[in-house]
Formats: sequence, structure tokens, C-alpha cells
Amino acid sequence: MADRGDSIPDSVVEDEEYDFPLPNNDEQRRIALQIFLDAWDDALAEGVDPDVLASTAIFAALSDMVETYGEETVAEMADGLKDRVRKGEFTLNQTRH
Repeated sequence: MADRGDSIPDSVVEDEEYDFPLPNNDEQRRIALQIFLDAWDDALAEGVDPDVLASTAIFAALSDMVETYGEETVAEMADGLKDRVRKGEFTLNQTRH
């Protein structure tokens, strides 16, 4: 990672490809999630079934990851998802008993 120096806030990092500081990973995730949720809402408003939207999103994400990391790496990552799902990591608004 490039040296940020004192003139750039901790919330951004420099990237040699750009002439300006980019948001850090946490901020990028927040921005990406908000953009994705807005697009999701738009698709629902257009009448796209939530199940179709979800499977399409999963397909797009896995396809991009396979292109970047390869099939075996993504398969190993996906294999670990079942335990995370069972533990409730992806459950929103869950009620704890």
C-alpha cells in the first residue's frame, strides 16, 4: 500500500491508477452495499421476482470471483458458506430466544 502521509485522511488510500485518494475497504464496502441495495429496490419496483434477483446476484458475484480467483478457490470459499448461513451470519432482523 502506498504511503498515505499526513495530508490524506485515514478513511482513504492512494491508488497509483488514480490521481485522487480512494475510500478504504470498509468505506468501499459501505458504498457498494448502498449502490447494490438501491439497484435491488429498483429491480423489485420493476417487477423482478426477489428469488430471480437473488439467484442472478449470486451468479454475477460467483462468476466475477471465478474470473478473478479461479474455480477451486471460489469453490472452497463457497463450501464454507453453509456453516456461516447456519450460524445466522446472513440473517437480518433475527430474533434471539
